[in-house]
This record gives sequence, structure tokens and C-alpha cells, in this order.
Amino acid sequence: MAKNEEVKNGVIFPVGDKNVAYQDVFTGQSYLQGLVNDPDVNVGVGNVTFEPGCRNNWHIHHNGFQILLVTGGEGWYQEDGQPARRLHAGDVVVTKDGVKHWHGATKDSWFSHVAITAGTPEWLEPVDDAHYDALD
Repeated sequence: MAKNEEVKNGVIFPVGDKNVAYQDVFTGQSYLQGLVNDPDVNVGVGNVTFEPGCRNNWHIHHNGFQILLVTGGEGWYQEDGQPARRLHAGDVVVTKDGVKHWHGATKDSWFSHVAITAGTPEWLEPVDDAHYDALD
């Protein structure tokens, strides 16, 4: 059994539906619940839930930023050229404009965060399995 199984039922916000819109830029299954979808607000806010082992591809936010508010489980965040950072509920990550990064669940735990995003994402290569598997 995976750690933090309760996260799959939603922690603070609903888990949402399978994240089919972004399935091509994720390894594994994620779920997305939009929280702010107002066309007059130029920031997207969504609750993203990752099954164990799920992570997104490397990506960059251009002319914007991304703030992650970790709500449950255990995950990883890594900026290009930096060591991966293990994340737990209550952690906050600020990714500045133009910084290549990825984030997702640990191998053995569910993971959830609220993503506050502005700008245009550029999706890049997947996180290499050997690199991901070596994290601990």
C-alpha cells in the first residue's frame, strides 16, 4: 500500500478528474481540480493530485511564475542544476520566470499541491526514470 492514501480522496480541495488535458506531459496519473477559472484574472489556480510515482515533465513558465502550496503527501521539486527537494504538507515553492523545473510525487506516496500559475508554460522532456528512481 502506498503512503498517504488519504490524499487520493482530497485533502482540502477536491481531487478533481483525471488530468487528461496534460496527460502528455506527465509520467503516471495525475488529477486536476480547477479552483480559479476566471477569464478576468490572469492567474490559474488548481489543485493537482499525483498518484505515487507520478511527476510532470521539465518545464519553464515564461512571462510569469508558479507557486506551489503543498497540501498533502510527499513529493519532489527540482530546478535544473539543483538538488531535488523533498516536499511535505505546508511547504511552499516559488518558481520564478524562466526557471526550468519539475515536480511530482515520491515513488511510494500520493502527493497534492495547489498550483498558482501565471505566464505561458513551455513543456520539455520527461524526467529521466533513472534520475527519478535515484531520488530518496
